[in-house]
Amino acid sequence: MSGTSLDGLDLAYCHFKQEKGIWTYEILETKSISYGKKQQKELKNAIHLDAEALIQLHNQYGTWLGEEASGFIKTKELEVDYIASHGHTTHHRPELGFTLQVGSGQHLANICEKPVICDFRTNDIALGGQGAPLVPIGDQLLFSEYDFCLNLGGISNISFDVKGKRIAYDIGLANMILNYITRKIGLEYDNGGELASSGTINPAMLKKLNDLKYYLLPHPKSIGFEWFLEEIVPIVDHTIDSTQNLLHTAVHHICEKIAQQIHQNTKLSGQRVLVTGGGALNTFLIQTLTKKLGTETQVIVPEKTIIDFKEAMVFAFMGVLKVEKQINVLSSVTGAKRNSSSGVLYLPS
Repeated sequence: MSGTSLDGLDLAYCHFKQEKGIWTYEILETKSISYGKKQQKELKNAIHLDAEALIQLHNQYGTWLGEEASGFIKTKELEVDYIASHGHTTHHRPELGFTLQVGSGQHLANICEKPVICDFRTNDIALGGQGAPLVPIGDQLLFSEYDFCLNLGGISNISFDVKGKRIAYDIGLANMILNYITRKIGLEYDNGGELASSGTINPAMLKKLNDLKYYLLPHPKSIGFEWFLEEIVPIVDHTIDSTQNLLHTAVHHICEKIAQQIHQNTKLSGQRVLVTGGGALNTFLIQTLTKKLGTETQVIVPEKTIIDFKEAMVFAFMGVLKVEKQINVLSSVTGAKRNSSSGVLYLPS
């Protein structure tokens, strides 16, 4: 799994079991590989490549994924049935009918000599859906004890049940804006939210962020890097203030929008919110979110393995569901014409 925050590649070796219709999972081995500056820049700028260069990147990145996965398997001496690969999203424009995750499945399969399931989003787009978010199938089948599952990656997204149907959508910003701000001063991220915690709110910036049109749209809805470049970067770049104040303002914006969505969809007291993704490690963000949600809602930050590797694990689970010909993408989440068993299987040759 590689997410929009562009911090690196996550690998998770998982076992899945289904008994009497109930799925369980184990995360047995994990590894995170940080992107070097060159690779990070290549993936970030892929949105601007012409067709020939983009295909070349797709194949090169798939080869790199294969090398990393193969090394992981050999070092840990793993018995692997399948590899499920999300790849890295370079383009996501569901309103125009396309999405692209680079990382050639055939190159990956050939290097690892294992079957590979990838390209999980295209089929849903073809069925008129958003192609995102996809993790809610894992939330529904593996984390049903929580009322809300909140993921704080580059983007914040949430999933929950409404009258027996899973609903999910991208709320808005998360680490993407925070990391963009810190990279201006040469830091990859704000460790624990320490810089943000020492800042104060910039009212003008907060208003501009809160007033973004995306927040008024009904779900299903999703956003990608294009939206960030067009809508968010100009706001940050045109706000003259300290790094601490920019981060502080961004954290309050992120938490206000999340709390707003949870409050709108909470009917009972004692609701439990599971928080995963890199943002769950941002102490100041979690403290701010907890305050905005109030005492009636319990914010649960799980063990670090779940925080860091839940998303990778769920894409492994989606690969299992694809192989078993079971539904792995929910139309109630994406707005597609129907549920689907999505993903493309590549066999090594």
